[in-house]
Amino acid sequence: MSDFKQNMFDQIQKQSNVQPDQIMKVAQSVQNADFSDEKTVRKLVKQLARLSGKPVSKQKEDKIVKAITNNKMPKDINSLSKLFKN
Repeated sequence: MSDFKQNMFDQIQKQSNVQPDQIMKVAQSVQNADFSDEKTVRKLVKQLARLSGKPVSKQKEDKIVKAITNNKMPKDINSLSKLFKN
């Protein structure tokens, strides 16, 4: 694994307490997912919330699902962070 990827996984694990192998399993499970399908996206959001051990309110879940299904996800990390904090 490249140093960049390892550093990224280390940061994710540090901030969320999610193991890199869990991240890879989720990534593989959604590799061919239809992100325009609300049901699929909701399932993924709930799965990620469970993995991280952080609750996601219905309002936040709706906001995330809407952003993903409408292909309006932020392109930079700061904007993405704001989406998940609100």
